[in-house]
Amino acid sequence: MKPQRLILLCGLILTAMHAWAGPYEEGMAAYERGDYATAEKMLRSVAETGNPGAQATLALMYDVGYGVAQNNAEAKKWYRLAAIQGDKSARYNLGGMYDAGQGGAQDLVRAYMWYELSVAAGNDAATADRDLVAQKMTPQQIAEAQKLVRECPQRQFKGCD
Repeated sequence: MKPQRLILLCGLILTAMHAWAGPYEEGMAAYERGDYATAEKMLRSVAETGNPGAQATLALMYDVGYGVAQNNAEAKKWYRLAAIQGDKSARYNLGGMYDAGQGGAQDLVRAYMWYELSVAAGNDAATADRDLVAQKMTPQQIAEAQKLVRECPQRQFKGCD
């Protein structure tokens, strides 16, 4: 890559990071102090631009009903957006939603996949839940889930719902 292009690329990345930093930090501070209305507004604006931390926090707000009406479908949507970007807590929580059948039908294959992808992202706590789900699955289902773990990241998770 030519030095000029590299400098331009670095500048664009820094600009994007700066654009996320203020509203994201303000949204997280509001969340931590329990000002969920402000948190939802600030985090949504950043989540819509693709920030996985904001997406995961917004998902949690919908998952448990912090400052918004509890909504499993909305929680699942935001968890998925963060999870496909590698957020280990979003992957774990999305696995839990599939495991419990929240926001749709129970899907043990998808639960296993997201738990395993959470483990791969560094969340060792997801191992126990993955193993519990595996106990409820057939060998064929486990093989299908393991195939999805290998293939879905390569396809940017297209067709993995």
